[in-house]
Amino acid sequence: MKIVVLVYEYPPKIVGGLGTYAAEITRKFVMMEHDVTVFTMNDDQGSLPTREIWRGIEIHRPLHIDISDSLPDVVAEDVKKWGRGIQLFSKILVYNYLSASKLVNELIRKENFKYDVVAAHDWLSVIAGVTVKKETGLPLVFHVHSTEKGRTLGNGSEVISNIELRGAKLADMVITVSYAMKDELISLGFPPEKIHVCHNGVDPQKYNPDAVNQEDVKRLRESYGIGEGDPMILFIGRLVGVKGVDKLIMAMPYVLQQHPNAKLVIVGVGDMQEYLKNLVNAMGLNNSVRFNFNFVSEEERILHYAACDVAVFPSLYEPFGIVALEAMSMERPVVVGAAGISGMREVVTCSGEEQCGYHVNPSNPADIAWGINNVLESPEKRKWLGKNGRRRVLREFTWEKAAERTIALYEQVIKR
Repeated sequence: MKIVVLVYEYPPKIVGGLGTYAAEITRKFVMMEHDVTVFTMNDDQGSLPTREIWRGIEIHRPLHIDISDSLPDVVAEDVKKWGRGIQLFSKILVYNYLSASKLVNELIRKENFKYDVVAAHDWLSVIAGVTVKKETGLPLVFHVHSTEKGRTLGNGSEVISNIELRGAKLADMVITVSYAMKDELISLGFPPEKIHVCHNGVDPQKYNPDAVNQEDVKRLRESYGIGEGDPMILFIGRLVGVKGVDKLIMAMPYVLQQHPNAKLVIVGVGDMQEYLKNLVNAMGLNNSVRFNFNFVSEEERILHYAACDVAVFPSLYEPFGIVALEAMSMERPVVVGAAGISGMREVVTCSGEEQCGYHVNPSNPADIAWGINNVLESPEKRKWLGKNGRRRVLREFTWEKAAERTIALYEQVIKR
């Protein structure tokens, strides 16, 4: 199969889970002997190669031109207010139109490349996807990893929501990451008959507790001032409102009542950094909460999972949550937000013989603490939950399984 992948972030430019997903899934496609061509963003300086082969994947990164000065009269007010406003919207439009133009006019018409399917990821790339479909008639699969309404808890840009909906209506198939997301998409007007669910995965060879150097783990814990017997609670992710980190901090007094030596380590970057620091100060939790305001490498992330006793992700909205899988693969118990749109509810088994963590109400600090305290009851319990988590990953959530399921869906759409 010859696959075109349109995705906003791709190595070495990775912002979040979408970049990780794209890197892993395309690598698996190539290992399954499919041809993959990726169109992605260049960096702000245009310093990345505009065309290269990397790990058997052909990657195109159009050079950015700044069209933001030409946009104020033609874009809606809600785009101007959104994020970094017109500058970001300008970059996304340019990336989409230059990618579509290069793919259609150069690769297909001039160089006579043949493709079977186009896969566009999120609104960030679906503008190019629908353009390519119109120009070439190639089948379009629209992958939806999250929605504007969900990410902003209902306060986002109508323009972006409309782009998502148009993408869904013009695509031949929609693939999303959880059944919770499927329900959300249907509620937003996406055609139900087009929507298929394909869970994400993790690399259990990479995320393997047996492969970690214990001396490195000890050094990491010491760098945060965490003693040998102190329980380490870990949050890793973007520091934005939807991730519920503030509620996790508010849960700490309840945790400290039962585990006075517990330490919460928060790793990530985002617009809540100052607010979270002030919250810790106001609550008098400076001895119990540690911040690492950096985007850490994958190796460091693995080390943090290995060092912690429990990983906590109290998201208010989480279409899937690859971080929960990473922690489970590292044999760590997890406490996850399970209200509203939560793919983690499908990933984490919260009762019975295969339990690997706890579901909590992410809006309720006392409930988050209840989940953490249950995990920290005993070392034996933590070990049992962790082993169950890794077993579940190996059985259900590897990148091989995700790639096989995705290819099977692409085959369906090509046959049609």
